[in-house]
Amino acid sequence: MSELRIIISGGGTGGHIFPAVSIANAIRELEPKAKILFVGANGRMEMQRVPAAGYKIVGLPIRGLYRPLWKPANIGVVIDFLKSKRIAKKTIREFAPDVAVGVGGYASSATLNAAYELGIPCLIQEQNSYAGLTNKTLAKKAQKICVAYEGMERFFPKERIILAGNPVRQGLLDPTLTKTESSAIFGLEPDISTVLIIGGSLGARTINESVLSNLELIRNSKIQFIWQTGGYYYKEIQETLAKEGKPENLYVTDFISRMEQAYKAADIVISRAGASSISELCLLGKPSILVPSPNVAEDHQTCNAMALVNKKAALIVKDGEAKDKLIQLALEVVKDKNRLKELGKNANKMAYKDSAKMIAKEVIKLASAKPNKK
Repeated sequence: MSELRIIISGGGTGGHIFPAVSIANAIRELEPKAKILFVGANGRMEMQRVPAAGYKIVGLPIRGLYRPLWKPANIGVVIDFLKSKRIAKKTIREFAPDVAVGVGGYASSATLNAAYELGIPCLIQEQNSYAGLTNKTLAKKAQKICVAYEGMERFFPKERIILAGNPVRQGLLDPTLTKTESSAIFGLEPDISTVLIIGGSLGARTINESVLSNLELIRNSKIQFIWQTGGYYYKEIQETLAKEGKPENLYVTDFISRMEQAYKAADIVISRAGASSISELCLLGKPSILVPSPNVAEDHQTCNAMALVNKKAALIVKDGEAKDKLIQLALEVVKDKNRLKELGKNANKMAYKDSAKMIAKEVIKLASAKPNKK
């Protein structure tokens, strides 16, 4: 086959960007000479994260629709979409890709619509158990639809669906990591039970408030905690802890750069129920308590969480009940070794260990089937 050229589009959140970069890395692993170009939305996270991962990216002036849809501001959104589609078409003509891959997010809508109109084969990857609006509208134009959950034929044509799971961040399965070394990084003891709390985005306010509301419970628990607050809340949280006294058994940081170390140190994880987070927890066989964000489209995080809860692979606490129940439940479960073992084992059964490679192979197959591509 001659030189492989792939466009990957999407982003907006880490949940879209991590899988996109993982797919790109897997394509490069299988086809080292492949040329890969990303297309994202100006001002969004992908414009920094993708170049940091070593890939070129083109930005579009695209943005999301306002709710309700009849808001006058949406006229400007539609104009930006049409402008973005023109830029995407120009980019596609210049780059001449063999396949366009969409991972969800604003940019993938304009890019894959443009690719389809120019006769470029399309593949979309849906991370959630409830399909996003962008991917639902693109499904008719995609030859292949890679999904992470069973039962997705209620959103997509069954004959085009490939159950591949969600690609996760590279390095999570580091066989050299030990619990002793990982615990030491956070100043913790390896033989004391540890709870990891991931409050790493704007949507994590409830999780952070649940910790601040239960500082005395944490202080007196004889359990260790690692708490990622997210940069947005960090200063405010530091001020509160300075007033109320930070428990010695609580490690606090705004961001954990090597999440594999935190996972290794933890016996149970508290997290939102984003698709990428769930895929990581399953791959590592980590017991978890999921707090679905209520501020997402179609309440898809509850759908994601229930896919695990129904198989006894995770526990769930509703957002509105988190302040009262979350920390107490974590303290109860982390002491129950049998329950932790069952949750972890069942979570691992739901993991797809080679998701990125599976999707990369489908992308390469599509490229090989393209006319004049031998």
